[in-house]
Amino acid sequence: MNMSGWSKSAGAFLVAFVLAGALAGCATPRIDWTARMGNYSYDQAVKDLGPPDRYAKLTDGTIVSEWLSHRGPILVQTEPFYPGPYGPGGPIPPTAYAEAYAPNYYMRLTFAPDGLLEAYKDVMR
Repeated sequence: MNMSGWSKSAGAFLVAFVLAGALAGCATPRIDWTARMGNYSYDQAVKDLGPPDRYAKLTDGTIVSEWLSHRGPILVQTEPFYPGPYGPGGPIPPTAYAEAYAPNYYMRLTFAPDGLLEAYKDVMR
């Protein structure tokens, strides 16, 4: 098989791009919240994560706060959907678009009245 110089360089670029993406995804260590229970304060969380997206202080002094982990995707589909020989949408231009939203992911940290981490939970909304 005889490959041109352009296709070789494009293939090499594609392989390098995929490998770089895979390595970048592995570079962020996950936080072990169970190890931080009892010795991680609300002030440290704000320094590390920024101000929370939601915050509530209960009457007993407990603080419940949530930070956005990542947004859910927005899925868009053209309507009407005509599966035909020309692929999705067919030769007829779409007349409307339908959107579907996936939930956002939050991490909820609960701090005891003494200000130290008491509980961790992932939530979707």
